[in-house]
Amino acid sequence: MTDFLGNNERFAYYLLRTLDLRRFDSGSAQASINRNFLYPIPIEVPGREEQDRIATLLGALDDKIALHAKMNATLEAMARAVFEDWFIRFGPVRTKAEGRAPPGLAPDLAALFPDRLTETADGEVPGGWRCSTVGEEVECVGGSTPSTDAAHLWHPGEHAWTTPKDLAQRPEPFLLTTSRKISAAGLAGISSGLLPVGSVLLSSRAPIGYRAITAIPVAINQGYIGLRCTSAIGPEFVYLWLGANMDGIHARANGSTFMEISKASFRPIPMLVPPQGIMEGFVSLVRPMFDRIRTNQEETRTLTELRDLLLPRLISGQLRLRGAEHALEAVL
Repeated sequence: MTDFLGNNERFAYYLLRTLDLRRFDSGSAQASINRNFLYPIPIEVPGREEQDRIATLLGALDDKIALHAKMNATLEAMARAVFEDWFIRFGPVRTKAEGRAPPGLAPDLAALFPDRLTETADGEVPGGWRCSTVGEEVECVGGSTPSTDAAHLWHPGEHAWTTPKDLAQRPEPFLLTTSRKISAAGLAGISSGLLPVGSVLLSSRAPIGYRAITAIPVAINQGYIGLRCTSAIGPEFVYLWLGANMDGIHARANGSTFMEISKASFRPIPMLVPPQGIMEGFVSLVRPMFDRIRTNQEETRTLTELRDLLLPRLISGQLRLRGAEHALEAVL
């Protein structure tokens, strides 16, 4: 669409979002819409001034949502850069081995890093660091799906229950909500029970590799490996470790219908564990980043719900702008 005939372009975008265009799908293998089906659709369009105000109001919400997404991507990239420098490339150790002070580190933190690398069966590692496995450092558990034929396992829905589809729909570091809930009876049939806040989820099949930190207690289905973190190995470290080791995780997967990594194959993956002081220094740096990410996600959820509530009512004229503007002032 290139000629908006004097209408506000952004308003036209929001107007199209309120139409159920899926009913005009004329594709077979791939969804498509014939524009000739769109021309006769009756619509009511307010004047240009009203369009501008509606577009500005809804646009402010979308702009804030986009800003949060950009900020979160930057924060996660910063945390990932610290993890890879410290625990993959061993930047501070190599710098000290050259007789220089690691840049950007406080002297007391820099002093915790060794000044040499030691040759091991797993390659060069910093002196004094421990070669372990993920299964030795965190508890790895699986889940299951309550029978869908037994209504009492699902109703009343009291406990959050997740499948990897929740992470596919919201590819964000924190899992804030789930699309389904199970009853207490349904939870009783899942051996891993409710994973606590601060657990880390890894989708183990179809596909392998979705990750999230739980922001709510949650039960999981069989498509996950759930990792219960400890005070020594926190969720931020585990989340970033999974991302940095994804190639190795995929290499241990197998399957005929679809690729899957089992808990038995996952637990022996090597994990290099630094001394507790370095781990604490790492957490002190990255946890504020993850806290901000979580806050942004929570705010984005509120903004999205408000936008989706206002959008059809403003476009249809059901809600006047003055009331919508008051609602917007409360969250922006």
